[in-house]
Amino acid sequence: MNSVEGEREALAQSLRTRDPEVIEHLIDQYQYRLFRYLIYLTGNREEAEDLFQETWIRVLERGHRYDGRSKFDTWLFTIARNLFIDRLRSKKTQVSIEEFSDSEGPESGNGGSPRNVPSPFDLVSQGEVYGQLSGLMDRLPFPSREALVLRFQEEFSLEEIARLMAVPISTVKSRIYRGIAILKESLEDSKHE
Repeated sequence: MNSVEGEREALAQSLRTRDPEVIEHLIDQYQYRLFRYLIYLTGNREEAEDLFQETWIRVLERGHRYDGRSKFDTWLFTIARNLFIDRLRSKKTQVSIEEFSDSEGPESGNGGSPRNVPSPFDLVSQGEVYGQLSGLMDRLPFPSREALVLRFQEEFSLEEIARLMAVPISTVKSRIYRGIAILKESLEDSKHE
């Protein structure tokens, strides 16, 4: 058993016993990423907060089901996604999932060396491009937007995204490529306006 498998097994054991320190540590470790993901799913801060709380309650209630075979964050995000889907299904009115928008800004910090520090012009340009991308992301079909967020913002592997979304890897790839193609085309169109 390697160290990663050992850590996952220890985490699974702690979840089975509902160790409060481990739960608190997990919440601290994943709260930002999970909440950001829920904002992208719901497009609504209040609903994201509700789902965030429900997700952690579900982790407490069903922690014994985590077996350590997959990464914890994949399991956690799957719970959150399933709760979101259940909530959508429970709504009697028709809700278009494409209407959900993102509301988070770019991550801060560049972590680069002084030579790689962008100039003020570059920062303004990047801000403009980010603003354009953010607006264009709102227009993407939901499956493509979610796949792009999970891959490039949350940095899940293709295999993890496929597990999380319960679709084949080929579907994940096509959603990502389709989303990138739509974004690229939209950015090019906006240059000609």
